[in-house]
Amino acid sequence: MIPVIYNVRSLMVRKTTTFASVLGIALVVFVLAAALMLSEGIKRTLGKSGAADVAIVLRKGNDAELSSTIDDPQVGLILSAPGVKKDAKGQPLGVGETLVVLALDKVGTTGISNVQFRGVTDNVMDFRGETRLIDGRPLKPGSEEAMIGKRLRGRFKGMELGQKIELRKNHPATIVGVFEDGGSSFESEVWIDRDTLRAAFGRQGSVSSVRIKLEQPSQYESFAAFVGQDKQLGLESFRESDYYAKQSEGTSDFISIIGKLIAFFFGVGAMIGAMITMHASVADRQREIGTLRAIGFSRSGILFSFLLEALLLAMAGGVIGGAVSLSMGFVKFSMLNLQSWSEIVFSFTPTSAILIRSLFWAGVMGFFGGLFPAIRAARISPVEAMRG
Repeated sequence: MIPVIYNVRSLMVRKTTTFASVLGIALVVFVLAAALMLSEGIKRTLGKSGAADVAIVLRKGNDAELSSTIDDPQVGLILSAPGVKKDAKGQPLGVGETLVVLALDKVGTTGISNVQFRGVTDNVMDFRGETRLIDGRPLKPGSEEAMIGKRLRGRFKGMELGQKIELRKNHPATIVGVFEDGGSSFESEVWIDRDTLRAAFGRQGSVSSVRIKLEQPSQYESFAAFVGQDKQLGLESFRESDYYAKQSEGTSDFISIIGKLIAFFFGVGAMIGAMITMHASVADRQREIGTLRAIGFSRSGILFSFLLEALLLAMAGGVIGGAVSLSMGFVKFSMLNLQSWSEIVFSFTPTSAILIRSLFWAGVMGFFGGLFPAIRAARISPVEAMRG
């Protein structure tokens, strides 16, 4: 077997072509890893919004809160369903909320984007156990005050403590607090008193959705049966975790497909670059190859050596691309959620599985980029090589 140091020295001698090929493969790995990290970030952000012991009720036939409408009298019926957990005062743990989307001006650009406003009740912080205030104070019930998720802070005009947001003409809301919710999509929302929001938009007497906390996750089936048994009500329930998993599908799949397509075309170019590098290497080293054959190395040994060289080239690019992609973990990225038509801020989420997958594809590019040059090297006749 030809020593690996021979391949390493060969790559070092051809620094320009080696660097170009490594850079091309690194770029492909970076693009692929970044797309997968963003897709994972979308799934995690929306996934953190859902809990296994929480059920959400919508109008039947609606797959998103924004398009759903539930009358106030039906809220009490839902809260009285079997399996709903009670608080220390014996009251059912549930919230009926109203959602609207407003177009707001973004900071630093001339563009606008949609932001989701959630009309909440005074027990919202108790219901969502992970939510905590990080600045300011909670909003007062019945007031024209609002709290914003930390991911919105400073991204839109009016999104700072003490500033005002115009809901509609003559309906301003003052920002009094900033909250976080474990990195969930709620951090990209504005929370405002439900009655204030409904009055501003003429939505009195109804809510968009009802959420309840179950005594045990296993009691979901009995709760769902109770909600769905009265066909006249026209309601259906979902586990909150399943609801948000479905919400993330369209956006995460779109990002993943686009990223993979870009990486594919870049990858073809990188494989061609690696192939050119290896073909040039074979052409320059015919005498070396002939000498190796003459002193007893087999065709398979030559093939393996050149294939290994291509893999070393690719893995170097893969490691560099993967290392650079880790920096994306500090980047926040906002985009439109295709289900709610509102902007949500996501994070690039690196995982070991994504890095391993990216390195694997770097190896695939190296293998196919070096296969034909390696076969060509293995077929060189030692006599002809020495004569050349």
